[in-house]
Amino acid sequence: MAREGKRIRAAREGIEPQKLYGLDEAIELVKAKANAKFDETVEVSMNLGVDPRHADQMVRGVCNLPNGSGRTVRVAVFARGAKADEAKAAGADIVGAEDLLEIVQGGKIEFDRCIATPDLMPLVGRLGKVLGPRGLMPNPKVGTVTMDVKSAVAGAKGGSVEFRVEKAGIVHAGVGKVSFDAQKLVENIKAFADAVAKAKPTGAKGTYIQRIAVTSTMGPGVKVEPSSVLTA
Repeated sequence: MAREGKRIRAAREGIEPQKLYGLDEAIELVKAKANAKFDETVEVSMNLGVDPRHADQMVRGVCNLPNGSGRTVRVAVFARGAKADEAKAAGADIVGAEDLLEIVQGGKIEFDRCIATPDLMPLVGRLGKVLGPRGLMPNPKVGTVTMDVKSAVAGAKGGSVEFRVEKAGIVHAGVGKVSFDAQKLVENIKAFADAVAKAKPTGAKGTYIQRIAVTSTMGPGVKVEPSSVLTA
């Protein structure tokens, strides 16, 4: 434990805990402090001025990262016939209907994103208690219930990330890898912030995006000046 403490203290050196850094500088710090033996994920978290306990203050959406997420995403698609063929051709990892239902009910969930055509939602709805808690339930609001399965699969594979505000009013996502060029990380974070801004609910009052921080999987958090992230 003492060894871990030294590592954390060393990583925090040079980062002022109360300072708000410009996004460019914050990313350089995150990259410099990422010393794990694997390619760490760069994550952004945003504190929003909402209370998600109220339906009119829920924040949810999807963002297509311009430079991808650097993550391999396994995609399952509930579809039949031509749409099933379309999903397979687009690169979906698992495609099916009743057979896929049985696989999931059996506890075998080997995918990170689940897409369904609208006609199969009554079937998929039976998996609500299994997929819901894992954040895998298809939802038209984030484009995972659609007839355009080709675009949905391509988006998931290409680096789109879903987001949903948590109880404490925080939304977060992985937006790339430490190995990414700094400018690509900056572009991804700005795209994510823009998507969250556009998802502002009608019930939000006062300052919507209050605080922003970036970090790597094993690194310290760096507070970011919101004005350096938001495009408008």
